[in-house]
Amino acid sequence: MRKKKVGIIFGGKSAEHEVSLQSAKNIVDAIDRDKYEVVLIGIDKDGKWQLNESSSYLLHADNPKLIQLNKSNDTVAIVPGDKERQFIHTSNATKLEEVDVVFPIVHGTLGEDGSIQGMLRLADLPFVGPDVLASSVCMDKDVAKRLLQGAGINVAKGLVFRKNEQDEISFETAVEALGNPMFIKPANQGSSVGISKVTTEEAFYQGVQEAFRYDHKIVIEECIIGREIECSVLGNEEPKASLLGEILPQTEFYSYESKYIDEKGAELAIPADVSEETTKRVQDVAIQAFKALECEGLARVDFFLTEAGDIYLNEINTLPGFTKISMYPKLWEVSGLSYQELITTLIELAMDRHNRNHGLKSSVWD
Repeated sequence: MRKKKVGIIFGGKSAEHEVSLQSAKNIVDAIDRDKYEVVLIGIDKDGKWQLNESSSYLLHADNPKLIQLNKSNDTVAIVPGDKERQFIHTSNATKLEEVDVVFPIVHGTLGEDGSIQGMLRLADLPFVGPDVLASSVCMDKDVAKRLLQGAGINVAKGLVFRKNEQDEISFETAVEALGNPMFIKPANQGSSVGISKVTTEEAFYQGVQEAFRYDHKIVIEECIIGREIECSVLGNEEPKASLLGEILPQTEFYSYESKYIDEKGAELAIPADVSEETTKRVQDVAIQAFKALECEGLARVDFFLTEAGDIYLNEINTLPGFTKISMYPKLWEVSGLSYQELITTLIELAMDRHNRNHGLKSSVWD
């Protein structure tokens, strides 16, 4: 039987470029080579798509601080609507080998925000992860929280400002509304990029400026005192939730460095030391949120669990990290699904959704 060709798209223009390189490496290393053949498409920081060789697509691959995409001169492009030439070499417009399914492990903006997902839909290519709507909604912390509140799910109180409203941002008003300390976040970033935990007026305004460096909209949130609990969700119409994990940061909060670079920046308790009753409650809310935001394929759902037992949903990540210290695959491993089996399941879910979508009518006259 012919091996399916899996196009792994990675890199990208976002601040999470290097995280994506790490994720891609782990997927390439773990994928079942008896079932799948890998086609590597790296996106450099200028946004150029290029075909890469599996033997040389990364520089400093084992060092998260120095890892880089090894640029290729063989640039490629997607051709929407042309089944015979889904991908072409841009130098001569010749057809690239056919790709059966895409694993777009591009974190952050222009990756997990619906951008690539929309392009792949136009190209009629199956792809791993949520579709356009869920990807876009979950990337925007403001919009996602409004929808979660509408579904009856607890979230932290927050204030939202756009760049043209900077004159309205006041430390005193924020403290009065949210208490102190507070978190300041870009609305459309992941991996703790641009996030500040602040307690003083000076740090508050510095945090506002830092967040606006990454987005035109920011969210200022109350600080929920509680344990940081995470749950991995997997599936399409009937999603399942993993056992829980707990983040035990060794720094002020679970920062970008702690997540992807400094293996000692946080301890991961997997599974989390919580009761069966609490585990079930968190899993139920994770699946409820997954469905409320129209997710499919995969998502990591992050919570705060207070001493009183209250559950607050922090955020949903629709393309979580697949690095060697990432929580999403680790939670499935402890739940009985190996890294290789997880990747296979994600690819099968992508194909199943694609086939389901093809069953829909596309014309009123047929």
